Amino acid sequence: MSGPVVVGVDGSPSALAAVDAAAREALLRGAELHVVHAFLWPALHVPPGASALGPPGGGVRESVEHLLREAVDRARSAAPGVRATSAVMPGEAVAALEAESRTAQLMVVGRSGSGGVREVLLGSAAVHLAAHGHCPVMVVRGRTDPEGPVLVAVDGSPRERGAIAEASIRGGELVALHTWSAWGDHGAHRPGRPGELVDTIGDADRQRAAEERLLAEALAGHRERYPEVAVRPRVVRGRTRPTLIEASGHAQLIVVGARGRGGFAGLLLGSVSQAVLHHADCPVAVVRSGLWDDGADL
Repeated sequence: MSGPVVVGVDGSPSALAAVDAAAREALLRGAELHVVHAFLWPALHVPPGASALGPPGGGVRESVEHLLREAVDRARSAAPGVRATSAVMPGEAVAALEAESRTAQLMVVGRSGSGGVREVLLGSAAVHLAAHGHCPVMVVRGRTDPEGPVLVAVDGSPRERGAIAEASIRGGELVALHTWSAWGDHGAHRPGRPGELVDTIGDADRQRAAEERLLAEALAGHRERYPEVAVRPRVVRGRTRPTLIEASGHAQLIVVGARGRGGFAGLLLGSVSQAVLHHADCPVAVVRSGLWDDGADL
């Protein structure tokens, strides 16, 4: 994928952490880093210059330009050698960032903005871009400078290709995690009568073998396409959301889809993706199905 790595900044600690991560991503990909700040002052008719009653350089324009200079300096410090540019985007932040995602290869945002309640709510920009972005979106959260493999929850949907591509960029290991339950997280194996519970428990070994085959089949073509990526398959009996969140404590990145199998067509962000975005202990990359398909253009 071509285009810059774009990071949105607003001066919040969360956005500054996103600048660090975005700078490293741009360097890894050999891409330009584009730092953007969206602001509504032209539409609100706020004077851009300093007030006659205030200090010189105290205007809105000067403050925004200072914010961008600080962000670019921070990016170059986090990833020496990165090529960085900056721009002020007129308009509301969410709409401006979505527009930027049309020409970016990756969008990076912090988990919460300057107006958010940190550690409780996911910022509106992060939620909107994860569901509507036109390129992969990375939400920076959890541990500072995390280490470990790239982690992806495998369910047979197209996002596995995006996860393997991310692992290939980093030159690290990919853990392909597939969860299953005898009771069925999505109702696939839930017994219909009390007597059927015994049969389900008795068939657990056979069911696990079937889930292992499913995982192997899902990874078969990807291993041929990315032979340089060390893929470690992992099959876990348990619920998907808590298993992924626990595994995030040992990962450098989790890759999830905007919506997995079994979701409602109108829900652009599935329950697993939402849970990981709110609770993971490492950055989360959301890859919409189709972004990594051959010839796709979403």
